[in-house]
Amino acid sequence: MTTGELDSQLELLQGTLDLLILQTLAYGSAHGHAIARIIQQRSEEVLQVGHGSLYPALQRLLKQGLIVAEDGLSENNRKARFYRLTAKGRKKLTAETSKWQRFASAVARLLVPVPEQNR
Repeated sequence: MTTGELDSQLELLQGTLDLLILQTLAYGSAHGHAIARIIQQRSEEVLQVGHGSLYPALQRLLKQGLIVAEDGLSENNRKARFYRLTAKGRKKLTAETSKWQRFASAVARLLVPVPEQNR
């Protein structure tokens, strides 16, 4: 990845990755690589989650009881760890989504372009 590409990537706010993982798992269980790929695809390639960020976040969510993990086989017939949302995780997802939507809406209101006459 070039320096320009690194500069153009958006930095995730703290806690946002956890929310994105929970949202991804709301659709069903998935292994780590699939979670990263889904986030990238659903964000239209804007968000790219590296393994160095993804796996610590998955461990944090496991520790909090928001997800559970079980071993299985990936679509390529390889051993993989599949993560699934718990009831506690679904409740947290609902609460955090509501907070995030309020935050994003407030920021969007502040980012409205300034009319020409006020410049």
